[in-house]
Amino acid sequence: MSIIFRYLTRQTLITMLAVSGVLLLVFMSGRFIKYLADAAAGELSGDVLFAIMAYRFPGFLELILPLGFFIGILLAYGRMYLESEMTVLFACGVSDRQVLGHTLVAGFVVMLLVGAMSLWITPWGMKNVERIFDEQSQATEFEMLAPGRFQSLESGGRVTYTESLSDDKLRLQRVFIAEYSEEDQSLSLVVAEQGSQFIDDDTGSRFLVLEQGTRFQGLPGELDYDITEFEAYGLKVAESPVVGSEDEEGMSTMALMRADDPELRALLHWRFSLPLIVPVVTLLAVRLSRVNPRQGRFFHLLPAMMIYILYLGLLIVARDALASGTVPEWIGMTWVHLLFLGLGLWLQFGPAWFRKRRLQREGGVRAQA
Repeated sequence: MSIIFRYLTRQTLITMLAVSGVLLLVFMSGRFIKYLADAAAGELSGDVLFAIMAYRFPGFLELILPLGFFIGILLAYGRMYLESEMTVLFACGVSDRQVLGHTLVAGFVVMLLVGAMSLWITPWGMKNVERIFDEQSQATEFEMLAPGRFQSLESGGRVTYTESLSDDKLRLQRVFIAEYSEEDQSLSLVVAEQGSQFIDDDTGSRFLVLEQGTRFQGLPGELDYDITEFEAYGLKVAESPVVGSEDEEGMSTMALMRADDPELRALLHWRFSLPLIVPVVTLLAVRLSRVNPRQGRFFHLLPAMMIYILYLGLLIVARDALASGTVPEWIGMTWVHLLFLGLGLWLQFGPAWFRKRRLQREGGVRAQA
């Protein structure tokens, strides 16, 4: 039995890892492209992109692992049914319940992994992502400049361009700045050969010191522009205010347990629900993986995926209902798990029970005859 257990576990986990790897690549690539676009627009520094993706990795994995394990069972056991390996196992005395028991042991390991990520690792990662975003929002305009791009900065109606920027972001070459004043509706254009950052020791204010340039100032459409040539021109660099708000996704599980807000309580139920998905979908997948060799390898995937999507969709609906107060907290999301647990038990044991009952009735009728 140990050899059979190792074989079933190896087949399931290898398929799960392959499926999860593909899904991770798809979802993380989409998110990375979004962050890359933010970095190109000057909203994020390119140095933090990989750190953000690393901290968000557990959050992707906690959602993908249950699906990967579900599909892994379907593909691995479906292949074994098609190639008559399951038929050989059953002929050697392995029962359906033993196959289910071995699979649930592997599912228990996956459930512990998902639970660790859902309850501890993912909130820790999201808190670090939140910290990085706060640091980026507090970065000065000077630190967020990207060479070779016109950037509209958040301090006002200012557009900045620099041809090149040193690696330490202390020196700029060939700078262009256009700034619009809301007060007098004037436009100021500054061009300079180079620039550098200066910090006032007394006030801590930052200035962009431009060298060897020209400043044009006036009203758009008018001819009386003031033209000033300068050797050095200081421009104050605004700093973003400190953001002290905390994202609920970054809150620890212990903090959620002490919270009274319905949305936070719903998030707590959601975190506990993610690992519970694994044993339920294991029960479903073992039965749904049974396939007739004449039906094809992927015939059973469509109805199985529809059941999984319905399961996850109802969990999302239950979370929203719990957050809005429509469903009492003592019910929570348990009803969704019980519903699909009942479906899995019926699929696994229902047909055999009905067949046994039918044989008993037929045997009773023949005995009476």
